[in-house]
Amino acid sequence: MARFTYTAEKVGGEIYNGVADAPDRFALYNIVRQEGGKIISVEEAKSNWLDLKYWNSFLSRVTEYEKILFARNLGAMLEAGLPLARALAVIERQTKNAKMSGIVSSIESDIRRGDTLHAAFAKFPHVFSRLFVAMIRAGEEGGDLPASLKVVSDQMERMYSLKKKIRGAMIYPSIIMIAVVGLGFLMMTQVVPTLAQTFAEAGAELPPSTQFVIGLSNFLVDNTILALGIIIGAVASVYFIAHTKQGRRGFDFVFLHIPLIGSIVREVNAARMSRTMASLLSAGVDVLTALEIVGEVVQNSYFREVIKDSARGVGSGEPLSASFVRREDLYPAFVGEMMAVGEETGQIAEMLKRLALYYEEEVDRKTKDMSTIVEPFLMIFIGAVVGFFAISMITPIYSLSSAIG
Repeated sequence: MARFTYTAEKVGGEIYNGVADAPDRFALYNIVRQEGGKIISVEEAKSNWLDLKYWNSFLSRVTEYEKILFARNLGAMLEAGLPLARALAVIERQTKNAKMSGIVSSIESDIRRGDTLHAAFAKFPHVFSRLFVAMIRAGEEGGDLPASLKVVSDQMERMYSLKKKIRGAMIYPSIIMIAVVGLGFLMMTQVVPTLAQTFAEAGAELPPSTQFVIGLSNFLVDNTILALGIIIGAVASVYFIAHTKQGRRGFDFVFLHIPLIGSIVREVNAARMSRTMASLLSAGVDVLTALEIVGEVVQNSYFREVIKDSARGVGSGEPLSASFVRREDLYPAFVGEMMAVGEETGQIAEMLKRLALYYEEEVDRKTKDMSTIVEPFLMIFIGAVVGFFAISMITPIYSLSSAIG
């Protein structure tokens, strides 16, 4: 498969440029002819590893926000009456991200060859999730692709906003902890050695806490590279453990049982599950397929088990809400009750939307309050560390002053 850039003329005389993937030039001529155009000039685009554009495409990545804009803009163009291939060509020219531009070009080529849009998206599973592909497929089969694109862009935007709020809430305590560790390292390597030398010359009797601080300082000064290696190794170990199945399971358990964090984890997973299920069911996706996709969207393994259990229950004739009612230790009781009411009234998608909105607002409120709640604990921690250091260093000084006096 080769990529061609071409200039073509429409029946009405309009000249336009395009990019398409085709096995050869003859196939490209057929593709353009089927669109009602006639090729004026064509050139094969060759990948050159010395070309900056090649490396830009190779190294860049498609962000969540770019996917949101893509879905929203494509839906708006289709709603305005643009043909699908033409809309994709416009987006490709406007896209600044080289990787995204290449993906859109490939999708456009697939559409020109007669493939369905959801099949073209499915070729890029690392960029477009199963949720995205399922929503597009439902829109194509239901004959309302612009509406499906709007729903999926709204869904992704709310999920993106939720992630940003959680990350934003963690920035303040993270900065404080990094500052404490950094200042502590400087104190241990620059200040404590000077005080230790003074105590040694004066022959002062050192309490256990002072001996501990000086011993730690000596280790950091004598083995600075080793100490930094231990810290980097510990961080790397935590990262790799967190990406193993057992490690991830352990972290999921810990986050669920940390005060304050645990309730936010429950509400975030409730919001994700509700929002995704509501979007899929509204688009006409069957319940079992929707649950399978939701299981991929929900990241915590404990909550994922509830989704799988619900899928097995629905397959054997149970109501959708049954598994959620049984697991009120994970999903709040309100989730199961609202889902049950939705099933009884035949408005399950609407009830799930209300649930998603409610828990998104709860997470928003709690993340805003988190810095206010965490701040006193951080101050206590910092005060305890500073107090221990001060007492350890000041006690020998007082002893020396008393001996001199």
